[in-house]
Amino acid sequence: MPANIWQNPWRLLLAINAAIIVGVFIHKIQLPPYVPYIHLLVDYHFGFIKRALIGAIVALFTAKVPVWLVFGLGGATWLVTLALYAKLFRKTFGFSSRTLPLFVFTAGSPFFLKNFMHTLGHFDIYGCALAIVLLLMPAGSLLFVATAALFSIILVLIHHIHLLMYVPTIITIVTIRHYLAFGSNRSNVAFGAVALLMVSALFFAAQFLGTMPIPEADFVAYLKSRMADPSRTDLLQFAYIWYQPLAKEVADTWGRLPHNILGVPVFALLIWLHTPLWRFFASLIGALASETHRRLIVAALIVISLAYLVMFAMVFDYSRWISNWAVCMILLLHAVKMLPSAKETPLIPAEDRKTNIYGLIITLIPRVGIIRPF
Repeated sequence: MPANIWQNPWRLLLAINAAIIVGVFIHKIQLPPYVPYIHLLVDYHFGFIKRALIGAIVALFTAKVPVWLVFGLGGATWLVTLALYAKLFRKTFGFSSRTLPLFVFTAGSPFFLKNFMHTLGHFDIYGCALAIVLLLMPAGSLLFVATAALFSIILVLIHHIHLLMYVPTIITIVTIRHYLAFGSNRSNVAFGAVALLMVSALFFAAQFLGTMPIPEADFVAYLKSRMADPSRTDLLQFAYIWYQPLAKEVADTWGRLPHNILGVPVFALLIWLHTPLWRFFASLIGALASETHRRLIVAALIVISLAYLVMFAMVFDYSRWISNWAVCMILLLHAVKMLPSAKETPLIPAEDRKTNIYGLIITLIPRVGIIRPF
């Protein structure tokens, strides 16, 4: 390999990332979509229940749900998210040889698009996509706050855990792009507070009132009636999650904790491999013109991280949670860049040997996983 490629390998790393994503997709479509498929079958036929919005939308277009729709819908959502992020990156940093290392550390991170491909059909990516839309749209009016509230409501209806997973990041984006950039007054603060109360009330309704109101056997029979191939009863084995109370979910999580906690050093290593990205993010925060802005950003990052810590205590899909936490950090990096700064922040260096090694390693990691690392 020519010496100049070793010195500046970022275009090659981008190509490797693309090849790996194709490989992950080929592997993914060969796996049974247990949890994603059943979510396409569940709707509001029996009244308001949790985790039913996607299935209800699907029911508007088809009475019978084929298995391939998991990959068709998930793949389309992934492509939209990729396009949105590319547009966001172009808006925030632009595409050039100088910004390519940053793009590899964000878009090429095993936490981000590669892991969304591995979790194809799961609901996490919807939070990411809607947060990116909020980073792209104009933020000067209350319409922006209302749109963020609507997006949060949609996410909670898709899955109520979004209140911890992406709603805190959406709140931070609204705070940065609307309240810090354009100022706050009594009316827009009150509007935001009411919107937050509505989203929170919906979460509690979904969590505690959204249980399936009929016997599980009748529920499974209804799901079979919506399947294009009712013989695939193996895809209905997770029907119990619409009956499982929060206490049981927490008990299951803590029961698995001694085994799942073994993955924490791996997560720590993966986070450490992104050191050039975190240093750049810290420099962006440090370069902000306002001390108040700096303190609010740090406080928001702590609150978002605490929300994920609560998720770790409640649901055991640890690889997904740590991956989405990293995605939230990447999205907030873009939000922080939109605030006034006192000085220009140097980009991730394109010809630093240590940085190149970090970039190569994270490029070669195909994904993080769903529960345990890899």
